[in-house]
Amino acid sequence: MTTWEVGVATGPLPSPAVTTAQDAPILVIGGTGKTGRRVVDHLRARGASVRVAARHGDVTFSWTDRDTWAPALAGVRAVHIVAIDGVSRTDEFVAAAVEAGVRRFTLLSARGVDVPDYYGEGNAGAATHLLGERALHESGVDWTVLRPGWFMQNFDEGIFRDDVRRGELRLAAAEGAAAFVDAEDIGEVAAVALTEDGHAGRTYDLTGPRALTFHEALAEIADASGVTARYRPIPEAEFIAELVEAGWSPSDAALWSAALDPIRRGVEGALADGVQQVLGREPRDFRAFAAAARDAWRD
Repeated sequence: MTTWEVGVATGPLPSPAVTTAQDAPILVIGGTGKTGRRVVDHLRARGASVRVAARHGDVTFSWTDRDTWAPALAGVRAVHIVAIDGVSRTDEFVAAAVEAGVRRFTLLSARGVDVPDYYGEGNAGAATHLLGERALHESGVDWTVLRPGWFMQNFDEGIFRDDVRRGELRLAAAEGAAAFVDAEDIGEVAAVALTEDGHAGRTYDLTGPRALTFHEALAEIADASGVTARYRPIPEAEFIAELVEAGWSPSDAALWSAALDPIRRGVEGALADGVQQVLGREPRDFRAFAAAARDAWRD
């Protein structure tokens, strides 16, 4: 779950006749982020014209500044949506996009958001995703929802990387496992759904091919890179206290701990077949990911 903050001046809304043309661009919100840039890469590999909406993209975009929406939407035929946790404006944006002529969406949601209290009671991120999913369901145009599990890239370019390099990963995840999914697979699935028929009205849960505990994931990283780190499970209260001591707000620390709850409870390890359904192949394995990313953990 990632945040993008951007902003520019307003512009006129295009007509549907322009935005439905097959050579019109596809808008990728957050197109320089962990998953967004991979959506962009896979779309371009398929020959699609892409407009990147990000802080340093083709256009700037802010969920909290509606004046940035029209320039981003002008002339596009499809949109990949990545929302901000706790900023529930996806319904307004979808309505504006449909009015501008957009006829196809993909939405990056999250696994388990439709399960009550999957991430803890009243989780803002889950609520944001559910609002976005509902907006697409009611849009009257083609949509595809992607619900990935935990990203493999959290280890090499995300929140776990520095701890792995330091030699110890401390989390309130008990001995639970996760079916980590490669962000490359997420990007490719989104690109297919945006450019091919047959995926309208579908919701795909996306996982890797096997579940790993953090002990096992770190062992794979050690085998690939030679960098050894140990996983230390700690109590939730201690985890939150350490985050607050490191400068996190109490609410952000609690939210991060809640995100680990499905792993703690042992429900995040279940496998799904969304990657296989869309791409017709097995998802990338964590071992292959670690081998490709091995330099990320070396000095």
